[in-house]
Amino acid sequence: MTRVEYSVEVDAPPEDVWAVTSDPRGLPAWERLIESVAAPAGGLGPGVRFTVTMSFAGVRATVPCVVREWEPPWRSVVGLDGLLVATVTTSVASLPFDRSVLRHEVLYVFKGPLGSFAAASLRAIGGAEYALRRGTEAQLREIAANRRPAKDSKRRSRKD
Repeated sequence: MTRVEYSVEVDAPPEDVWAVTSDPRGLPAWERLIESVAAPAGGLGPGVRFTVTMSFAGVRATVPCVVREWEPPWRSVVGLDGLLVATVTTSVASLPFDRSVLRHEVLYVFKGPLGSFAAASLRAIGGAEYALRRGTEAQLREIAANRRPAKDSKRRSRKD
């Protein structure tokens, strides 16, 4: 299995970081190879299953996922199976002054002929490390957007 990880300090408390990173419905906005997510409306927890549909150069694959560990707002472990066999661990650590450290670790392997095609597609866009970094940076933008006071965003929209 291949292992990639990415950690970053976040100017937000763990609860705000968790609110964004623990919702798999955001995955299509964070990673362009993910087309859609079918997750239960009630949210995630231990044993909850959901599916992710990935698209590689027009070829689609549905990847079943299961939540193996769920410790809000600190840690989750999600297992993926199918053409992409992976374990995704997300952890959030508290820092002073309402800051956090967000860390993603992904252990993965692609399986079968379609998996080989998917792996080549991932390499073509810069590799797993690049995709993880880009996805985490998208999460950071969402966390920052969620922290803006409502009156500030109204002021900005009036000036535009």
